[in-house]
Amino acid sequence: MSGSTAGESALPREPISRITQPLEEFMHVESSSGIVLLLATVTALVLANSPAADGFLAFWKTPVGFEFGAFQMRHSLQHWINDGLMAIFFFVIGLEVKREIVHGDLGNLRGAALPIAAAIGGMLVPAAIYLTLQRGEPGESGWGIPMATDIAFVVGCLALLGSRVPHGLRVLLLSVAIVDDIGAILVIAIGYTDAIGWSALAAGIAGIGAIALLSRLGVRGFGLYVLLGFGVWLAFHESGVHATIAGVILGLMTSARAYLSDTSLAQALERVTQGMHGSWDSGDHGPDAVRRAQWATRETVSPLAYLETTLHPWVGFAIMPLFALANAGVPFDLADVTDPVAGAVELGLVVGKPVGVVGFAFIAVRLGLARLPQGVGWGLLVGGGLLTGIGFTMALFIAGLALGGDLLDTAKVGILVASAAAAIMGMAVLMVLLPKRPDDER
Repeated sequence: MSGSTAGESALPREPISRITQPLEEFMHVESSSGIVLLLATVTALVLANSPAADGFLAFWKTPVGFEFGAFQMRHSLQHWINDGLMAIFFFVIGLEVKREIVHGDLGNLRGAALPIAAAIGGMLVPAAIYLTLQRGEPGESGWGIPMATDIAFVVGCLALLGSRVPHGLRVLLLSVAIVDDIGAILVIAIGYTDAIGWSALAAGIAGIGAIALLSRLGVRGFGLYVLLGFGVWLAFHESGVHATIAGVILGLMTSARAYLSDTSLAQALERVTQGMHGSWDSGDHGPDAVRRAQWATRETVSPLAYLETTLHPWVGFAIMPLFALANAGVPFDLADVTDPVAGAVELGLVVGKPVGVVGFAFIAVRLGLARLPQGVGWGLLVGGGLLTGIGFTMALFIAGLALGGDLLDTAKVGILVASAAAAIMGMAVLMVLLPKRPDDER
């Protein structure tokens, strides 16, 4: 079979593979999760502005819960998505931050200076613009809405531009988005946490301590960590500290070091291979050898890398689209586009983000603290800065914490309009400034 490796051709091909293989290939394309998220957003908007709007919006308010003795937990379906499933999204963000600190540019002060400076500017300037326009107004508490970048949509835009995008610009924008996420997490923890239940919070901290102790003792089973992680999430949820913060903390705690070396894996696989030439059902040549080889294969990959690659498809193709369906559906009125709250969000994202990103990056370079990546000029950085104004997921999330009622709806309109405008403007600038493909010049 042409195009297949020896290992692939040795595996049986089942009829279901005709369906699963194209799906797997689609899910490994960078822009795919952004496409799915966009489709979910458009679906939510269409349904929220159709004759089925009442039923669609009411569906996400359906109460769902459980009881255990005297303990009762009952919330809307939207709440379970925003506080439950999105905790997994934030867990993956924690993993990404940990990876960048251990293996990426954020672990090197010189390499991290530019994305950190750009991200700080991209958070402070939009928040300042929003507060300037909403100071003393009912929507003042929404100052955190325009601060974060949606990494899925940014990756999707860059993927559409293909190999024309310099590697340095791609890495810079992803690093800025990750630092943005850290800032958004701090905003959620500090700016949008009201009363704290200290006993529940103490239980959550105790759970985190237990996880740290088990990791130090070398406990490797994921099941126990999942159970304790759920307990930490529940404790944070009941404490009043937003439950998604638990996901970030657990992600940052995940080990980035593999337990076994490649040599150990090779030895385990060699014993299995020897078993194929001997008595397969006896001693080390039986199922025990296979189980040891499976364990060795798993333990030569760090828990961080394993969990990140395992959870990314679930987050990108299930959790984030569900979040969009539950939160992006808003009755759209053109008058809402010019509403003061929507206008503050729009200016924060479309103007504040690029001005902050480019301005603070310029200051860092002029002070000698950082330098632009190879192949990236200020024009390309302006295009990339415009893309950071796509604030969709985190902006909607913070809007749900900060505002309610009509203010929330108008803020959502502002987020959607601004994110679309930022994507169009950023793509247009980059398409003009990026080098042409050879095919384009014919």
